[in-house]
Amino acid sequence: MPTLPTPQVPQPDLQLEIAHLLLIDIVGYSKLLVNEQIESVQELGRIVRSTECFRNAEEKGKLIRVPTGDGMALLFFRSPEEPVRCALEISHKLRENSTVRLRMGIHSGPVNQVRDVNDTINVAGTGINVAQRVMDCGDAGHILLSKHVADDLMQYRQWQPYLHDLGECEVKHGLRLNIVNLYKEGVGNPNLPEKLKRRKRWKQSADANVRPVLVPGWSKSALTTAFILSAIVVAGTLLIYFGYGRLTRPGSAAIIVPEKSIAVLPFENRSEEKANAYFADGIQDEILTRLSKISDLKVISRTSTQHYKTAPENLREIARQLGVAHILEGSVQKSGDAVRVNVQLINASTDTHVWADTFDRKLTDILSVESEVAKAIADQLRAKLTGREEEALAAKPTQNSDAYDAYLRGLAYTLKAESTHANSIGAQQYLRQAVQADPTFAAGWALLSYNDSLGFVTAALEPTAALRDEARKAAETALKLQPNLGEALLAKGYYHYACLKDYDTAVHYFEGARRALPNSSRVPEALAYVARRRGQWDRSDSYFTEAERLDPRNVSIITSHAHSYIALRRFSEALRKLDQVLDIIPDDVDTLTLKAAVAQAQCDLPRAAALLARLQGTPDHSTLLETQAYQAILERHPAPIMARLSEILSTPDPSLQFLNGNLRFWLSWAQEVAGYPEAAQDNWRKTRTELELLRKEQPDNVGLIEDLALTYMALGNKEAAVTLAEKAAVAVPIEKDALIGPFSLEVIARVSARFGDSDRAIAALQKLLSIPYAGRLAENVPLTPALLRLDPMFDPLRHDPRFEKLAKAPNN
Repeated sequence: MPTLPTPQVPQPDLQLEIAHLLLIDIVGYSKLLVNEQIESVQELGRIVRSTECFRNAEEKGKLIRVPTGDGMALLFFRSPEEPVRCALEISHKLRENSTVRLRMGIHSGPVNQVRDVNDTINVAGTGINVAQRVMDCGDAGHILLSKHVADDLMQYRQWQPYLHDLGECEVKHGLRLNIVNLYKEGVGNPNLPEKLKRRKRWKQSADANVRPVLVPGWSKSALTTAFILSAIVVAGTLLIYFGYGRLTRPGSAAIIVPEKSIAVLPFENRSEEKANAYFADGIQDEILTRLSKISDLKVISRTSTQHYKTAPENLREIARQLGVAHILEGSVQKSGDAVRVNVQLINASTDTHVWADTFDRKLTDILSVESEVAKAIADQLRAKLTGREEEALAAKPTQNSDAYDAYLRGLAYTLKAESTHANSIGAQQYLRQAVQADPTFAAGWALLSYNDSLGFVTAALEPTAALRDEARKAAETALKLQPNLGEALLAKGYYHYACLKDYDTAVHYFEGARRALPNSSRVPEALAYVARRRGQWDRSDSYFTEAERLDPRNVSIITSHAHSYIALRRFSEALRKLDQVLDIIPDDVDTLTLKAAVAQAQCDLPRAAALLARLQGTPDHSTLLETQAYQAILERHPAPIMARLSEILSTPDPSLQFLNGNLRFWLSWAQEVAGYPEAAQDNWRKTRTELELLRKEQPDNVGLIEDLALTYMALGNKEAAVTLAEKAAVAVPIEKDALIGPFSLEVIARVSARFGDSDRAIAALQKLLSIPYAGRLAENVPLTPALLRLDPMFDPLRHDPRFEKLAKAPNN
């Protein structure tokens, strides 16, 4: 037989890659004069280059830009969200100061880079062709997406309200594309594009005369067979779409639950000594921490799982709520230095055991159990491990059992629901013991630093120079011991964020932590905090959404997300978030209090009063007391709250000076509004004394400085009030901190109003109402026109026409 030639494997001619494309077109370009065309193109270039999305992608070398004469094509390569966010940024800037009219189209698809006749980079491929066709369907103002991109965005709740399916549009060469229109809050064009209007008119006239048409050359039997096969395909498709996977919540878009996903429920403490509960909590968290370092797994953070009891019966419902396919249950029994750990991995959809094991160890060898369990789960779920991940699973953070026991005790305090003074102090004491017992315990140093920095920013610990120094040294020690430890990178980032307000450096460390801890909700949560401090509100929103995906029942994250919406005065979205929290913790005091503060900001005092009435009989709670006091002041009926505050302050807690000073501030203001100036002045003087004592210990505490400015204002000392307010403004300018930088501007507005400086007060209020921020008083709600109408501090401005105009403006 003749020898057959060896078949040649075809080599690809083109190096294709998936790009996320944004095509931009100047509408009416050909009708412009030549000089107007040049000016329009230049202005478009300036606007695009000024967007944050453009700059970030270009800095990282992940952007290709191609001019198209009357517009441009931007190719991003990291996420389909990039071109969408860029389009929204461009639209916002156009609304501010431009007459250029654009339409935009977005699609993800394959492209290849080529060099044109000028030897410059250009692009070709079906990806850019489809993006061009999508854009061609739109009119001025439209941001149109291909269904492919919209389906990706629909997986994230923050995009769902803004995506509007327009159906099919026929474009060149008979190609039919499914188009989705993106618009939100005045950005984008909500109107149906003219091309689709024409299609609808055609369908309306044609629908009445539709007749079945036999394809030429096809017999009826062949057509019937084809029809049946098509029906089978459709049925199969529907079965896959609706039957495969679980829904994350009723009524939401179908989301397929990843098979490699797991939630670790609280471990049962079977020790005779109930005080050993910390040990069971610690073992659970350490197993979870190891699993969270595996990038091929989806692992739900502990904060979301701690709401469930151990060994619950409704595993399928829990898995649905958390969006996972597997549940890990366990128990820990500790007696002397002997430990027994039982674990079982369960397929939640079938409620069947996948794997189970029992480990009997001495306390000195308990760390190996955590590694073995994590490795066994990774094997059962067929997770692919990198070399670094295998090392992380096998690593023992310390060989010292005393250090580890102290670490677990400290860890248990950090895992408690609230970051209170007592919890932060308890964690700090045990973690100091842990690193003293083993100075090479990197994870212990990292957690000590994180606890200190968190206490610094939340004021759960006194924000002193000594605390800041301990946070720095602990983070640096952890990184020196283990430079790639994700927890150490997170701690160092938190130190720069919380203690130094050095946001650029913080982001650098957080991004490093993100690579090392791909399933940790703490990292995107921290990035969300930094982004909003920098005024990057959309980016912060995205990070919060990512954190919620990893930690869907973490009330702290959800509440922080709500605070962002409040700062933006997007109150309806904030209330939806707060209702999520109430679904998890019904009748939660903090959440109901915050809802009451939102109602105050919307000038709905009856609704605020009803919410606060639900909390009657609640133990004294500082935020609730302050919100109740503000409600009484806004209603101009402060007598009841005066009596309550006076009762509390008659036996003040000497360990809570700042709280005492805050409550006395509200008592003084209430007395002033009630018409008791002498009593008010007496309490204002006591407030000043208490705050000045604290200021000696915390000279850099800007919140103290601002409270003192308002106190001196009430005492009639204009010079001191203005000086302190301006000092606060210099310490934390708006440009440095978009979230709390405006605090001082609100103080300046209040001080200026009090002393009759109407021009300065009005200018400050105009600025405040035009920007998002966390307000200075009443649960961090920003000033609104409604609050201007109600707040007594602005009474001196009521006859100024400029103030009246501000106060009559609609709430955002």
